[in-house]
Amino acid sequence: MDRTDVPAPFNATHADAYAEGPPRQVPGFSSLHRMTGMLLAERVPSNGRVLVLGAGGGLELKALTDDFPDWTFDGVDPSADMLRVAAQAVGEHRGRVRLHEGYIDVAPKGPFNGAVCLLTLHFVPHDNRLDTLREIHRRLVPGAPFVVAHISFPQTEPERSLWITRHLKFGGTDPANAERAKRAISERLTILSPAEDESMLGEAGFSNVSLFYAGLSFRGWVGYA
Repeated sequence: MDRTDVPAPFNATHADAYAEGPPRQVPGFSSLHRMTGMLLAERVPSNGRVLVLGAGGGLELKALTDDFPDWTFDGVDPSADMLRVAAQAVGEHRGRVRLHEGYIDVAPKGPFNGAVCLLTLHFVPHDNRLDTLREIHRRLVPGAPFVVAHISFPQTEPERSLWITRHLKFGGTDPANAERAKRAISERLTILSPAEDESMLGEAGFSNVSLFYAGLSFRGWVGYA
């Protein structure tokens, strides 16, 4: 799920144009999907069940269903329009994917052999972030991998403002809209520093948390239930 430039309501118009954004806005986007599958496959069995939080749009679901034909997936997203696009994206693999409209509380209890949350947690309010991670952890079998990636950069000035500027420039934001975009990021996204992100994963119960991806304003970690 990419929601990484100027946040906007995830209505039908946004959903239908969704696939155009991530490859442009996220450095190494296709490689991020490849690394995600590789890290999951280290521990997910051949008939494994994987939870995908923030599955709207379906790009990570498509990549994973293409590469792992025996896995089944439960995808969760609060936007019905984005889930509609996800269902279209997985195409012939639709029979192995169940989609759920809502937040983590609507996800099946599992147990899951792995979980993924890509380009999503920066939309979760700070007060809900730890509970969201704990609910993911609760649904995993012991030792299951959790792969997570989202916007994460220093939150002290002047570094924070510099990283927002870099983020928008890489994403191709029109300079005329830059100030509005900066305000939108400040008002609508919850961005933590990499150290805070990693600490919160540990607090949620994940062990051996390791950074595996860094692409300009994005960071990705893998941890284990």
